Amino acid sequence: MKNIVVLVSGGGTNLQALIDAQRAGKIKNGKITCVISSKEGVFALERAKSNGIKAVVLPRKDYGDVIEYSKAMLETLQSEKADLVVYAGFMTILDKLITKEFVNKMMNVHPALIPSFCGKGFYGLHVHEEVLKRGVKLTGATVHFVNEVCDGGPIILQKAVEIENDDTPEILQRRVMEQCEWKILPQAVSLFCEGRIKVVDNKTVIS
Repeated sequence: MKNIVVLVSGGGTNLQALIDAQRAGKIKNGKITCVISSKEGVFALERAKSNGIKAVVLPRKDYGDVIEYSKAMLETLQSEKADLVVYAGFMTILDKLITKEFVNKMMNVHPALIPSFCGKGFYGLHVHEEVLKRGVKLTGATVHFVNEVCDGGPIILQKAVEIENDDTPEILQRRVMEQCEWKILPQAVSLFCEGRIKVVDNKTVIS
């Protein structure tokens, strides 16, 4: 059974999707053992506690720089014996000293179809604003492994939705979450825990 540690910074809707999938038996050979938040008082911590999952607060503001914070995070992940680390609305960039320790063992869900609308500055509602501004007809979400390049790790799963004429960034964000993110993130986590993802030349092969 793999230990899944989920990193959060806010409300925790993706965390809830993982908790619901786990409860429904959709995450095989893995269990969420700890939730770590970069901020105090966020609702994601309440979601963890109300589901009997250990919750740890590691406030980014308490550390002078990214290196210091990353060292503290690495120690926490190692003490929790993390087999898989999942970014679920985690808004803090970590140093490569962590990605080196967890090569192809950290995954993130991004609210667009990478390599479009990704990289530095593309997060949250900004992504959907840019998607609508550009006038593309399809968008969606991507689950990818995390490496030292922002949104640059091997892609695991993608799911698309159509853009509708009366979409606002908020409406589009909700559709992408409900129809894409909340479906493919638990699926990718389960594939990892089942040992069904292999990375070859920066591409994933799913068996």
